[in-house]
Amino acid sequence: MDVPEKICAACGRTITWRTRWARDWDAVRFCSDRCRRERPDAMDRRLEEAIRSLLDSRAADASICPSEAARRVGGDDWRPLMERARRAARRLVAGGEVEICQRGRVVDPSTARGPIRVRRARRM
Repeated sequence: MDVPEKICAACGRTITWRTRWARDWDAVRFCSDRCRRERPDAMDRRLEEAIRSLLDSRAADASICPSEAARRVGGDDWRPLMERARRAARRLVAGGEVEICQRGRVVDPSTARGPIRVRRARRM
């Protein structure tokens, strides 16, 4: 059975179709109540722009750590922004702009655990 999927508008993770959503699947935008409460705001847009800017200032095949974007936006108090930076990276993956890698290999952003790197999406 081919199950439809969507990308969460807040965290960028994959949303898998559920029977209870059958009537309103077209209206589903968030994977959880938490994501519905923590919708992307101006800070999230700044993190996305920081990721783009950092990648633009590097070689075409270079990667960055999400902590670099958090440091650029948050200054000395960057640690609380780490999960938001990872979420911003996942949203950029959904938009086809970047890839998330671990140990040099592209990984599924919905299931990646541990340290990640972000690089420009490679065009085929």
